[in-house]
Amino acid sequence: MDLITTTAELTSVCARFAKYPVITVDTEFLRETTYYPLLCVIQLASSDEAVAIDTLATGIDLKPFFTLMSNESVLKVFHAARQDIEIIWHQAGIIPHPVFDTQVAAMVLGYGDSIAYDALVERVTGHRPDKTHRFTDWSRRPLTAEQLEYAVADVTHLRDVFAALDADLKKRGRSDWVSEEMEVLTSPKTYDFHPERAWERLKTRVRKPKDLAILMEVAAWREQEAQSRNIPRSRVLKDDAVGDIATHAPANPERLATLRSLPKGFEKSQWGVDIVAAVQRGLARDPHALPKIEKPRNNSNGAATVELLKVLLRMTSERHAVASKVIATVDDLERIAADDEADVGALHGWRRELFGETALALKHGRLALAIEKGRVLLVERT
Repeated sequence: MDLITTTAELTSVCARFAKYPVITVDTEFLRETTYYPLLCVIQLASSDEAVAIDTLATGIDLKPFFTLMSNESVLKVFHAARQDIEIIWHQAGIIPHPVFDTQVAAMVLGYGDSIAYDALVERVTGHRPDKTHRFTDWSRRPLTAEQLEYAVADVTHLRDVFAALDADLKKRGRSDWVSEEMEVLTSPKTYDFHPERAWERLKTRVRKPKDLAILMEVAAWREQEAQSRNIPRSRVLKDDAVGDIATHAPANPERLATLRSLPKGFEKSQWGVDIVAAVQRGLARDPHALPKIEKPRNNSNGAATVELLKVLLRMTSERHAVASKVIATVDDLERIAADDEADVGALHGWRRELFGETALALKHGRLALAIEKGRVLLVERT
């Protein structure tokens, strides 16, 4: 195992790794106090060697690594790849491709919802990874031998995990299922996040166009402020405060001062001034030009349908050894209950074949659920 600290060493390493059909990749980063992740270490492994790259080394240029990530001849294997890919996208404006995410593959193979790396390694290889340095400060220098050993182990064990999962996928004829998921994971739309869409991430439910307009403006302001200062969103304004502002519409400092979700005196700060301005912009927006607010699905029949679909989802998950989360979410089920043509993953591709068609048949009474000898069964209705 080598620690790469110069551009020349990195260029040589990436040239060697580019000759392999498959490599494993991991990163160590910090983002507790920043908006953008601070990339500290990159780990790479081929079938013959493993290296760690000190991304904070003085003068190092990561361009050879980014070139390797975009090399179409090399499959890049990650575990829970979204954050790793997000970092590469932010730093270089590229999406690694092709990629293979072992967490997604594990869900497709029935290892449970979003299985952690350590648990997956232990289940597949029998090896119990060392967790000592999981919460270490990777920005501190020099890196210790123990830190480097821990970091590189992530990509060396990943080789064995990939080999086992890939073989199992091919055996069960599910490789295409994972490939379909990788298309979403490697789409720039997944990472090209704009402040005007920041409201979509909030779980706050709004019921009126006015509330939505204010939510959109305040969320966009918070996102821009967090980005410009490179601090977490919550350091600017917590999610519950954003929802509180959207609901109460404080269009002046005096009204803003009445919100319990904000610190005392906040209305006198520059942020207080900015929030009042955002609220006023929201109030001025044309309500007819806003996204449509979905009406709550609270009728008894709809709720009962969702509960039946949950039972069917669990049955499908257990029968086919696929994690339920990768088949459908509760939101998917609610939308299917309300609309046969809902644009959800569960009604497309392999998910529709595995679950969606049956879900629609159950919804419309062509199938029923029954209990026989303690087991829930699907019964055709004529």
